[in-house]
Amino acid sequence: MKPVRILAATALSALWLSACGNPSEPAEGSTELSDQANGEATAETPESGTADVDTERLSNASATPEDWLTYNGGYDEQRHSGLTQITEENISELSPTWVYDLKTGRGIESTPVVVDGVMYLTSSWSVVYALDPVTGEELWVHDPEVDKSVGVDACCDVVNRGVAVYEGKVYVGVIDGRLQALDAKTGEVEWSKVTVDQSKPYTITGAPRIVKGNVLIGNGGAELGVRGYLSAYDAETGDLTWRFYTVPNPNKEPDGAVSDDILAELANDTWGDEGAWTTDGGGGTVWDSIVYDEVNDQVIFGVGNGSPWNADLRDPDGGDDLFLSSIVAVDADTGEYKWHYQTTPRDNWDYTATQHIMLADLPLGENGETRRVAMQAPKNGFFYVVDAKTGELISGKPYATINWAEGLDEDGRPIENPEARNNDPATYNGFVQVPAPYGAHNWHPMAMNPDLGLVYIPVQELGQAYITDPRFKSKPSKWNTGMDFSAGMPVRYPEGTVEAMRAATKGALVAWDPVKQEARWTVDHSAAWNGGILSTASGIVFQGRLDGTFAAYDAATGEELWSEQLNSGALSGPMSYAIDGEQYVTITTGWGHAFGLAAGMLFKDAVPPAVGKAITFKLGGEAEIPPLDTDLMVEPTPKAEPFGDEEMLQAGLVHYSRNCSVCHGGLGISSGVLPDLRWSSYTASADAWKSVVIDGNLSDNGMVSFADVITPEDAEAIRAYVVTQAHMRDTPADADAGGEEGASGEEAETPEE
Repeated sequence: MKPVRILAATALSALWLSACGNPSEPAEGSTELSDQANGEATAETPESGTADVDTERLSNASATPEDWLTYNGGYDEQRHSGLTQITEENISELSPTWVYDLKTGRGIESTPVVVDGVMYLTSSWSVVYALDPVTGEELWVHDPEVDKSVGVDACCDVVNRGVAVYEGKVYVGVIDGRLQALDAKTGEVEWSKVTVDQSKPYTITGAPRIVKGNVLIGNGGAELGVRGYLSAYDAETGDLTWRFYTVPNPNKEPDGAVSDDILAELANDTWGDEGAWTTDGGGGTVWDSIVYDEVNDQVIFGVGNGSPWNADLRDPDGGDDLFLSSIVAVDADTGEYKWHYQTTPRDNWDYTATQHIMLADLPLGENGETRRVAMQAPKNGFFYVVDAKTGELISGKPYATINWAEGLDEDGRPIENPEARNNDPATYNGFVQVPAPYGAHNWHPMAMNPDLGLVYIPVQELGQAYITDPRFKSKPSKWNTGMDFSAGMPVRYPEGTVEAMRAATKGALVAWDPVKQEARWTVDHSAAWNGGILSTASGIVFQGRLDGTFAAYDAATGEELWSEQLNSGALSGPMSYAIDGEQYVTITTGWGHAFGLAAGMLFKDAVPPAVGKAITFKLGGEAEIPPLDTDLMVEPTPKAEPFGDEEMLQAGLVHYSRNCSVCHGGLGISSGVLPDLRWSSYTASADAWKSVVIDGNLSDNGMVSFADVITPEDAEAIRAYVVTQAHMRDTPADADAGGEEGASGEEAETPEE
């Protein structure tokens, strides 16, 4: 284990105090922060860096908006800050005050936590940082030293969304399946537990949650063949408290887990006895949304897609396949089942229900009485409002463009378009389904302004043809959907193809009224995959975008009030905190993610790949955001002449689409986060190419051997296809510079959704 790097927190504090005067007095010109922040102190201020957080403090997070105590701000997960210093009147003065270099060219999805005068955040590869929230000075860094070859197991890049803090410890889920507890003051490892079978392609990308002295953590990997579950570990000792499996085991026998009874009673009969699920685990991973409902003393969590996606291959004789694509509630102490609502029965399209779930009290009664609800805008395009105590569906309406279903029936089941399940390549009639596997909303967190009663959703629109892969063969540990995404795709795409794909890909920020189930206002963006949201009590909504813009909007009208160019993909959820009378807003930046790896051809308006950063703003800030490093860009020059007959090129297209496109981009066009294979020096010779793709000579950098799923002849066909793509000069995509080996400081991985 590498030693952590530690700076003297006391020295940093002294420098800050000497520069800014009495910390008990607000900075000159500052305005009101919030009623709570300016009110009487309710407890003695904890010592700096101690993360002196208990359950009571987590429960009262909204009353102390100067801290940001959890990934989504508090137990209700509304991402709404009570701070009010930054207003519509003075936001023009909002400027960067410090920038911290995360030293990675991969995807960044972290929302920082700020508590007791320290900021804790993560970057790719599950690295944890402790920073001074006023100056951005580094206090310590913990690198879990992940074997880079596990990147092949990461469906959606080697990202991490953040940490949890509790009683002097910082908790992080590591991409290789470990859960670690770190000393909040030093970053030293207090305990580390392996939460998964590491011989299988499990990963962890989500932020842990703290509930009644337990650390809750899920996992990912359903695209590659695993079985999902949610685990609770004792926060002090790391001992397993309970585990809830989301799908039956292949024998439908007890696991000795708290989920045994409900699987036997309710779920087992919704699965058949044959199909790929019996070898691929069935899926159902809990990779993001985990919420503690204090009022009903329960944990509500979202469940992911099936493994493989294709329901006819996964479970040909089954039914709804519970609890795939469901919202599930369990007892907070024991993990015992309480209720569920399945958003997409018998999921066939990667329509996960793992997207952000938030709790609220809404005026839904006949006489305006409030009702406690859970709300979610999952991938399938419906906004759901369910009773938090019972799981009863209150309402569900499309919040985005969809064509796979017409609505919900009286039982809350989608009224499906019959074309949506026509996966047969022999009868497929050109139906392009919306939304695509990326979803109408993905991991990017929503926010809510409870005063206005609006939920702010980062919405996207793009389509996908779902066609059964006639060559499907279960191959756990590699991309394994059961769908043929090369079907109908030509080796040489017609002129205008890329422009048409870009035009059909859209994004928006939607202010959604969950009571009326309608949009109050919409801000259209030029591309999909826009960023996470922050709401503040001063009526401002913050959001980053694909093109690097970080913008603020009027929460009531959607009018843009302010923006700043961050020179990097700005997709993480922003957060806000206050120190010594000043309000700060922080967002982490960095390219990668599922969309950033697989959809490079769509990035007309995206900022080129750049080193990830944490960027913090305040009124009157005087820092500068570094410009793009053009040294990361690569001259788009083919390294070999075209070769191969049409049969070879067609085979190369198929194998590229099945094994390479999800990281290196469809049509051979990379966004540049990982190497654009069209310009790779390894394409210059068959031996060099084979040394990487078959022999695994770059496995230490994450590009593992694919000899278990393709032959040397298949690999050479892929090279022929990539070289052919490199010589297509008839679209603007050829001007897109992509990363070469090592260009972003890291090599390729292979894996992704």
